Amino acid sequence: MENIFDAYHRNITDSHSQLAGLRRSINRNSLLRLAAIIGGGAALFMAVQSEQVGLVTGVFFAVIVLFAGLVWRQSKLEKRKVELESFLAVNQNEIDLLEGKPNRYSDGRAYMDSRHPYSGDLDIFGPSSLFALLNRAATPQANASLAGWLSAPAGTDDIKVRQQAVAELADDLDWCQKFQSRLWFNLHHPIDFKHQFAQFLRNSDTPFGNRGLRLYVKAVPWLMATLIIAAGFIPVFSGVALFFALMHLLAAIGYGRKVNRIAGLTDRAGRLLSEFAAAFELIENKAWQSERGRELSLSLRSAENHTPVSVIFRELATLIDRLDYRLNMLVGAVLNMAALWDFRQVFALIEWRKKYGTDVLEAFNAVAEFEVLGSLAALRRNHPGWVFPLIMETETPFFAAEALAHPLIPVRNAVPNDYQMDGHRIALITGSNMAGKSTFLRTVGINAVLAFCGAPICGKEMRVSVFYLITYMRIADSLNESTSTFKAELNRIQTVLRTVESQSDTFFLIDEMLRGTNSVDKYRGSKAIIKKLIAYRGVGMVATHDLQLAKLADEYPGVVHNFHFDIQVRSGEMLFDYKLKEGACTIFNASLLLKGIGVDVD
Repeated sequence: MENIFDAYHRNITDSHSQLAGLRRSINRNSLLRLAAIIGGGAALFMAVQSEQVGLVTGVFFAVIVLFAGLVWRQSKLEKRKVELESFLAVNQNEIDLLEGKPNRYSDGRAYMDSRHPYSGDLDIFGPSSLFALLNRAATPQANASLAGWLSAPAGTDDIKVRQQAVAELADDLDWCQKFQSRLWFNLHHPIDFKHQFAQFLRNSDTPFGNRGLRLYVKAVPWLMATLIIAAGFIPVFSGVALFFALMHLLAAIGYGRKVNRIAGLTDRAGRLLSEFAAAFELIENKAWQSERGRELSLSLRSAENHTPVSVIFRELATLIDRLDYRLNMLVGAVLNMAALWDFRQVFALIEWRKKYGTDVLEAFNAVAEFEVLGSLAALRRNHPGWVFPLIMETETPFFAAEALAHPLIPVRNAVPNDYQMDGHRIALITGSNMAGKSTFLRTVGINAVLAFCGAPICGKEMRVSVFYLITYMRIADSLNESTSTFKAELNRIQTVLRTVESQSDTFFLIDEMLRGTNSVDKYRGSKAIIKKLIAYRGVGMVATHDLQLAKLADEYPGVVHNFHFDIQVRSGEMLFDYKLKEGACTIFNASLLLKGIGVDVD
């Protein structure tokens, strides 16, 4: 079976090859356009010299048709070029991430919140975060959805449904990369298109004209065509045609402000809407096997006549492209004189809105969810050894895992650990400095976050109930809030205690309590806090350097259980294995570490 990263490299090579050929075609087409202009101009000049009206007319229209055809072909080639460049970028991004380079998608720093129950302690958002590892979402709405999934656990049923959808998408690389490519443009246009589109719909409800004007606009092309033909036989009609053309132009100018108000938020947005339409079409055309995939696909239909959303948006994109002709002053003037072009397109937009209304806004929600599911699928695809956790339904929080590792630590450096919550509610983890206590707590926490959003976890097996996670790890003072480290610790532990007391499904991860006070008060305070957690029937893990706290396991059998990380000292050298072991730690290394920097401890 082909390695997934070999597939990315193959796609990159193929894209470069196709782009090289495409650029040659674009250059040839540009030269043909130039030749059409020069040759057409020369031919038209010669036709004029012949003083034959029929020949002049024929040459003129032939040049126009030829040039329009070349412009149309250029547009197609440029569109294909953009598609290939996006596809290339999608694949190159996967290789960049493998090589440790930053993700081209957002790293989620906008969602960093030091007051969140766990996101700051577990590196959920920001540079080198879980969000940065996962994210393949280009739209702002999808980024917000992914942040929401990582910030709070989903329900058991939702997690299982998401797992099915993620597994299905992980097995379909071609579809996922086409979908990503269609939405890649959002990285260069960081606009909430759903919000902008909602504003456009509100603006298009602005009253415009009346029934009489609508009827006249429909008749204008026929009227002008009749006048122009008549002018060929009766010269007086030339003046009549010119009069109507000027009146049409003045009307278009007079209504310009209203036209701009209705279409002001859509200027040059036709291509972007076409890209969204292509993404919708990919969803609509896939034969979904997962329950959530089918539900989202079926939601991409208008409520009234079940028209696919891709068709609806392509229709709108065409209307907006036509309305954008007014941005070219010469073309806009000619079209308005001949057909009241702006009026025709505005009336068409109003009719479009009446026909489909705001129902189509929900389509953006479906796209956003597929982007998030695709992000989780990329994780599954790039890490085939990772597994989906078994979500259990228990009365109290439960956690067990085999070969669990930290997803943000490179595989060559990560050390997997086993843990079983068997016969205890609180795991008390003692250990030497730098032995792995904090990393293990973060490993448990970050994998729980992955599990609760429907993603695979970095391990061989994991059984977990859905619980409310809260952490106590990185506690710092705040000059802005005039808060000392100890005061910050008290505030955080108070939050933990209140949460455990009020929410029976809480699972806590506490790393080294009360660092900001003396050793005596630290021990007494930590012991009192753990007893409080026991009294509240709390469930979780506590890591500490204080070996005396290990005695709580004897005082509370069946509730507190000792684990530890230790070191081996050989020939004065410390060896770390970073493995979780049963019982309390008996080897500490602070004196050895101090000796390493030139400080001897008696």
